[in-house]
Amino acid sequence: MKNAIYFMLLSAVSFTAMNIMVKYLSHFGGGQLVFFRAFGSLFFTMSYLLWHKIPILGNQISLLILRGLAGVTSMGLFFMSIAYLPIGSAVSLRYTAPIFATILAVFFLKQRVKSVQWLFFFIAFMGVVMIKGFDTNMNTLGLILVLTSAVFSGMVYVLINKIGNRDHPVIIVNYFMWISVIVGGVFSIFHWTMPVGVEWVLLLSLGVFGYFGQLFMTKAFQSQATHSIVSLKYVEVVFTMFASVFWFTDSYPFLSLIGAVLVIIGLTLNVWYRHD
Repeated sequence: MKNAIYFMLLSAVSFTAMNIMVKYLSHFGGGQLVFFRAFGSLFFTMSYLLWHKIPILGNQISLLILRGLAGVTSMGLFFMSIAYLPIGSAVSLRYTAPIFATILAVFFLKQRVKSVQWLFFFIAFMGVVMIKGFDTNMNTLGLILVLTSAVFSGMVYVLINKIGNRDHPVIIVNYFMWISVIVGGVFSIFHWTMPVGVEWVLLLSLGVFGYFGQLFMTKAFQSQATHSIVSLKYVEVVFTMFASVFWFTDSYPFLSLIGAVLVIIGLTLNVWYRHD
């Protein structure tokens, strides 16, 4: 239990660092940020697969490519939204992805959703309404971008469920990173901004922090304490909001903060209920 908590907190810190740097580097554009985020992680995924002699292509190429395309679309839209939104609000809104994942799973995986889960999703949705309604810094275009990002993130959950255990998790991530490098690289050609000095290091470190954030979260969920520590996953929202206040002097209206809390409560209750 103690190790699971440590891993989850380390994951939140890693993702917070990545979020803050993405906001700081938002003038580079979504395509370029996607490219460097993926390029930095490829070193770890390719090294792992080659070291353990795991076939890189996997067994379900079509599904793996679809997962990669959905993932890069979600990531690109999220990075684009950060240019228009306070980073804390963007992160909390992107966490609505499980709502869309559940709706998509009903249609594509024929999963059943109990009535009380829709109540929990309604609580989370009311949180979204409060964040939008009471945050004067909430840009409509940014809101559309981040919620569309959440829809595609929900699609990723469904595709990973479909892939199941027939492909190694690192193969799934590796496809995601390669597709992101290709898509991000193509879009960067048209909107390339040359990094200067330390910006090279910051851009490359996006992939490092992103990889370790995912690694630590995976290790936490691999423990037997998943049910107990799942709510710590949303500490990333709190960390990011605090960091953005000090780094970017962002401000969040009190009722908007209550909205973020409602999003976290609604999604956490859904996870707890689903595991009962």
